[in-house]
Order: sequence, then C-alpha cells, then structure tokens
Amino acid sequence: MYKIYQMDTKQLENPHIFQKYYQEATNSRRQKIDSFRMMKDKKLSLAAGALLNLGLKEYGLLDEKEKIVEGENGKPYLPGHPGIYFNISHSEQRAIAVFSDVEAGCDIEYAKVSPGLGLAERFFCPEEYRYILKQEEKRQAATFYRLWTLKESFLKATGFGLKLPLDQFCISLEGEIQVSQQVNRKKYYFKEWRDGEYQIAVCLECSKP
Repeated sequence: MYKIYQMDTKQLENPHIFQKYYQEATNSRRQKIDSFRMMKDKKLSLAAGALLNLGLKEYGLLDEKEKIVEGENGKPYLPGHPGIYFNISHSEQRAIAVFSDVEAGCDIEYAKVSPGLGLAERFFCPEEYRYILKQEEKRQAATFYRLWTLKESFLKATGFGLKLPLDQFCISLEGEIQVSQQVNRKKYYFKEWRDGEYQIAVCLECSKP
C-alpha cells in the first residue's frame, strides 16, 4: 500500500501561502530553506517539507517530524517507526512524496528539455540505450526520461542512492516494467506516469518474494 502527494510550487509565489507553510516547517527544514539563495530552490525545499508533514499527519505522527534521520547513503527514515517508509523528490516547479508500508523510492523529472542521448550512452546499461535508439526519434527523449525516473526510483528504494552506478542494473520496458539486478535478492514493483511536462516514477519493494 502506498500514497502519493504532490505540490506545484507556483502556489508558493503567494507570500501569504509561502509564510503559512514556512511557519509549519521544522526548524531543520527552515534552516535548509534559508540556506538557498535562489527562490526557486527555497520553494522546492518548502514544498518537499510540506508534503512530508502532510504524509506524517496521515499516520498521526506530526510530532515525530523532528525525529527523521538519514541512513548511510542519505536516505531519510523514521527510526521510531520501522514500518513506515517514505521518499521525496522535486524538479523545476513540482515536488512529490511517497509514503508506504514497504521500502519505496520516487523520482520526478521536468521532461520538457531534450536530454541528449549522450547521457544514456554514457550512464545507462547497453540494453537500455539500444531500447531508446529503437524508438521513433520523436519518442526517444520521452523514453529516456521514463528510464531515468525508473532507475532513480530504484536507487532510492534500495537505499544505495548515487553509490550504485546506473549501468549496474537494467530496467526493461518490454511489457511489464522489470529490473534486472544483482544488488540484492529482493523483488521490486514499479509505477510510472506522465503529468503534463513531468515524468514520475515510483519503485516499491514487493512485500512477498
């Protein structure tokens, strides 16, 4: 079971709305927001914190929000509630968060800008790069972002983050989305969707082998 929360930072252009969420943020979140020089980054950080608070409220854990810590590779978790998993991501003007009863990762990317296939050739596994090249030229950028968000969500679900090279596991888009990996013996389930100019993916650890 999982739940997705989203926020468009355009609403934070209203100073009253920005201040409302800012006052509700934790001290550590405020410090993080204040550390950014660009207003765009401040709004994204504030939105991420607001979604985190919203998810915690669903569990009746608003008072626990200060007890979030980071694991070895930077993945946040609630040490007092090992059965609650969450993850956040943001891009351009959108933030998302996923809460679940299993390990979860999410990624959102602003997919309007063409990424250039050099990134895929350099960082993806050969099978993924060949799959992109097989697509019609007008679909190649969209396919790149599908793979990128799915791969990022997997990295975050496993907890390895950027310590695991992108070419050390392979995502297949042929039929049901699957991942070929030797990182662990766990199975993973993926969800993806396109929302306007944003590509979004969620990766969840299967509760049963």
